[in-house]
Amino acid sequence: MPRFFTNEIDENNIVLTGSDANHIGRSLRMRTGEAVTVCCNGTDYCCTIGSITADTVYLDLVEKHRCAAEPNIYVTLFQAVPKLDKLEYIIQKSVELGVSRIVPVLTRRCVSRPDEKDFEKKKLPRLNKIAEEAAKQSGRGIIPEVTSMVSLKEALSMMEKLDRTVLLYEEEGGCSFGEVGFDGVKSVGLFIGSEGGFDREEAESAVKIGAKQVWLGRRILRCETAPITALSILMFLTNNM
Repeated sequence: MPRFFTNEIDENNIVLTGSDANHIGRSLRMRTGEAVTVCCNGTDYCCTIGSITADTVYLDLVEKHRCAAEPNIYVTLFQAVPKLDKLEYIIQKSVELGVSRIVPVLTRRCVSRPDEKDFEKKKLPRLNKIAEEAAKQSGRGIIPEVTSMVSLKEALSMMEKLDRTVLLYEEEGGCSFGEVGFDGVKSVGLFIGSEGGFDREEAESAVKIGAKQVWLGRRILRCETAPITALSILMFLTNNM
């Protein structure tokens, strides 16, 4: 069933306009009586098409319920900036796995160091579009946000507001995911390095603000593999898989 997202909804007058309406009428060639889902803030509104005009689709509400695909924890992926194609892949797959927010972080060992203004103007809209498409494909109830690129200091400040933060660090000395403890936790941060990983000082600064250092074993994972692995483990441990 086609899924569309909105930030506000009037249950007595559910209407889709603009590109969504064009997609229903011209691309999907849908007709009155066919079913669509409108997602708003984690709630699925199951509707049928009442009528269609050139630029507007009027919907009749059938039922509503909390989106079953949404995790019961809010997960922020703090991803040290990798090359753009890898970041696009990470965003797509992490949205499919249930991430709530992706924060690109510029750390010392980032091979890719995009200009902040260029990233904001040219790359960020595309990254958020990838998140939107992945959310539709995977049946999510929200579109996870890809934020502006932040510094390490800004990222650490954001992490301090979360219930738990996990730092993936390739050096031994950390605990396993199962030892972190997620009982009663509502918000989790995952902090993952770029191609060059983290330097020790960066890792120590994350631990100082309360991040739990986790070691995934002796195999060194690529920067695009690590977040997918970490999210999969986290979702399993919190009964969201």
